[in-house]
Amino acid sequence: MTMTQARFSLGQTVATPGALEAFARNAEQYMPYVDRHASGDWGTVCREDKAANNQALANGDRLLSAYALSDGTKVWIITEADRSSTCILLPSEY
Repeated sequence: MTMTQARFSLGQTVATPGALEAFARNAEQYMPYVDRHASGDWGTVCREDKAANNQALANGDRLLSAYALSDGTKVWIITEADRSSTCILLPSEY
């Protein structure tokens, strides 16, 4: 697998216990999803959120991606506006 070019800094990357459990349950790794997020592949967010993310690349706002794991569990990846940190979490943990 080839990592694509990151479009922004992720800062410190952390994950919640629920997200880590979901990845383990699905026998999936989280880094491919983080790589997608960092490359500007926002996953399954709505058109308005995609547009907001693309604008945030220019103006420094928060970035949100959403992905579904193989069992359908939805995970979010959020990078803070100041690019100091990125969190992998379940929507219920927000």
